[in-house]
Amino acid sequence: MIVSHVVLKNWRNFRLVDVNLGDRVFFVGPNASGKSNLLDVFRFLRDIVKQGGGLQKAINDRGGVSKLRCLAARQHPHIEIEIALSETDLSTPLWKYSIGIKQEMRGYRQPILDYERVSKEGKLIIDRPDKDDKKDPQRLTQTHLEQISANEQFRDIPKFLESILYLHLVPQLLRDPEAFSGPGIPGDPFGRNFLERVARTSEKKRKLRLTKIEKALRMAIPQLTRLADVQDEVGFTHLEAVYEHWRPSGAKQREDQFSDGTLRLIGLLWSLLDGDSTLLLEEPELSLNSGIVRELPALIYRLQRQNKRQVFMSTHSADLLSDEGIDIRNVLLLTPTKEEGTKVEAASEIGDVMALMKGGLNIAEAVLPRTKPKNIDQLSLFE
Repeated sequence: MIVSHVVLKNWRNFRLVDVNLGDRVFFVGPNASGKSNLLDVFRFLRDIVKQGGGLQKAINDRGGVSKLRCLAARQHPHIEIEIALSETDLSTPLWKYSIGIKQEMRGYRQPILDYERVSKEGKLIIDRPDKDDKKDPQRLTQTHLEQISANEQFRDIPKFLESILYLHLVPQLLRDPEAFSGPGIPGDPFGRNFLERVARTSEKKRKLRLTKIEKALRMAIPQLTRLADVQDEVGFTHLEAVYEHWRPSGAKQREDQFSDGTLRLIGLLWSLLDGDSTLLLEEPELSLNSGIVRELPALIYRLQRQNKRQVFMSTHSADLLSDEGIDIRNVLLLTPTKEEGTKVEAASEIGDVMALMKGGLNIAEAVLPRTKPKNIDQLSLFE
């Protein structure tokens, strides 16, 4: 399944979002427009259903309702999320799941549900608050989505959401995880324990993935000839690469010596090969050579089609968006406004964009100028 449609009200930067989603979607917009926050709505739903999660924890981990509620929210300040799940972006939705979230007016002022609804093939099967919720309002501090005893009729939804994968590998965390004290972030979204994730993968899958990644790195990284996982004297897993060298055996390096680009490319390739769940990618072009970036859309397409998975990615990259294989209908443009929060619209529905493309421009040339800050030309005058 894929998320074929999403509706948001008063979620972070967005007063209203109502867009269709394909199997490969690009979020494009200026800095601070909300690209990460748009991706986060899918992580939020995953955090509700994952083991050790739940509605209260997912909200508290994000700073509470006040931090999630859009600053442009007005008469109806409740946060609302609705997703449709379909077999393909062209098929009728199989499932719809929606929640409204508000804060208690008195007492502990904890987050509670304004409503929770589930539909299957257009038929409403869950509609809260129900009579039991009205008898015991504390039930509204939890979703049925997160409760095994309550989600039996729609267990396909939590199963789908729990599998959503996000990895935005930060090279410094991977090279020296012990230098960053404190508890790790749930789900390890920034790759601090990426090597543990590699080690936990079954040997057969691990070897197969690393062989495929090695093949890609040979084409992308000069002189790299081999990539493997090795263990040190205390049994800790490392990645080891061999580079061509004037000596016959070459030169070996471990992950703490890899470049930022090499580490991020390894993390990206591993994520693309890691199952068939919906994948969230944040600026996959970071630290990579422009020549590599230009090949990413085709690479991502080939790998996702093998597993029939959906990929959402945010990007600023003209090299990435210049790929002719990108469907303009799958490019979402985020435009901040003063009064209404960030506006989200399919680039294919913007007349000026389509006119430029009909005139011969590619997606990057037609869309990215719209993300340029109005006064950016004055930055060179800064003293």
